[in-house]
Amino acid sequence: MNHAFVAALAEASETAESLACRMGIHPKTVARWANPGRVPQTRHRAEVAKILRKDVVDLWPDVFNRREPVWFRPWVDIEREAVALRAFQLAWVPGLLQTEAYARATFRGQPLAPDQVDELVAARIDRQAILTGDRGLLFVAVLDEGIIRRPAAGDRALMAEQLAHLVACADLPNVQLHLVPHDTPTYPGLDGPFTLAELPDGTRVAHVDSQARAQILDQPSDIATLERRWERIRGEALPRGRSLELLEEAARSWT
Repeated sequence: MNHAFVAALAEASETAESLACRMGIHPKTVARWANPGRVPQTRHRAEVAKILRKDVVDLWPDVFNRREPVWFRPWVDIEREAVALRAFQLAWVPGLLQTEAYARATFRGQPLAPDQVDELVAARIDRQAILTGDRGLLFVAVLDEGIIRRPAAGDRALMAEQLAHLVACADLPNVQLHLVPHDTPTYPGLDGPFTLAELPDGTRVAHVDSQARAQILDQPSDIATLERRWERIRGEALPRGRSLELLEEAARSWT
């Protein structure tokens, strides 16, 4: 339990219900902030700290001792709050499903010092804890088949390990993995990857990456566009069972 947050609530004569009422959010969201590693989204932290008359660092010290890049932290906070994530990837295994070796290979060729790569890889692996927690997160990933056929860093053993890991992840009750076969004609996924997140209050936001920068989208028109694209992409993907068979076949091809 985050004893600092619980103590601050009591000291301010607040409860999860009263704090939620003042902020206009669901009490269950506030209650989750008392759990270890559960940090409010950026837009909520300052408001909570002001109401409880504390500094953010006093309530959630982990906020200032984080490994992921500063620009990526708002999305990591959203991942931690989400009840469902739907991700499409065209070129890479999603970060939440990567092995350490595969994650390291994604930084190959970038102008990064070894210790920077170590921190980025560790941050990516840390994020994966949300898949095995007890809050019932649903993660649906759709991958283009090219991802499992292209050797990361030219390393066959690395790919064999990564695909074995994907098979294991696909067996988790809260993970659904689907593949768009390589002989699929042009489809909306070719425009690039994105992730849709659903928060406990029903809010939907998206993360869209590009060569230049990543951004979080929350405008209803943008979310509607991406949800339509998601449905079209999902419609091109193989069913879960067939996807797993193809994944297992590809895993054997790398050994």
